[in-house]
Amino acid sequence: MPAWGALLLLWAAAQATNDCPTECTCRALETMGLWVDCQGQGLTALPALPVHTRHLLLANNNLSSVPPGAFDHLPQLQILDVTQNPWHCDCSLTYLRLWLEDHTPEALLHVRCASPELATARPLGQLTGFELGSCGWQLPESWSYPELWWDVLLIVVAMLGLALLAGLLCTATEIFD
Repeated sequence: MPAWGALLLLWAAAQATNDCPTECTCRALETMGLWVDCQGQGLTALPALPVHTRHLLLANNNLSSVPPGAFDHLPQLQILDVTQNPWHCDCSLTYLRLWLEDHTPEALLHVRCASPELATARPLGQLTGFELGSCGWQLPESWSYPELWWDVLLIVVAMLGLALLAGLLCTATEIFD
């Protein structure tokens, strides 16, 4: 590789580490990503993470939930360590569970719940959807939502239209006979 290419790579790596959260330490990886180490910092919320994060260490903090979409802006993220946090395992952890299932399913057995009582000390990967809670995601009563009544009305109007059309056809055939 020419010297200017190596300098360009070094410059890009240096620029990427400039976005490092103050609570964390970052270092450039040889694979053009960042190693972001936020372990043991007492974090209660995720910091603003650099877009080039490839390895993210969040172990041993005070994180209890992860907002939906928290890692969506990190397309290079491959390794995520979120162990040793007091996770509140309800529906607010659904995003984290789905992300881990998609990227590192074995990690689900190492993420343990601190609360609620139903989930305490259990691995996140062993909880059912019922145990994570519904968070207000309930299907409406089948006869209570207004869209159903519009559907019924549409069917009645269509049936009336068909009955009128059939009547017109019968009348028209009698006239031509």
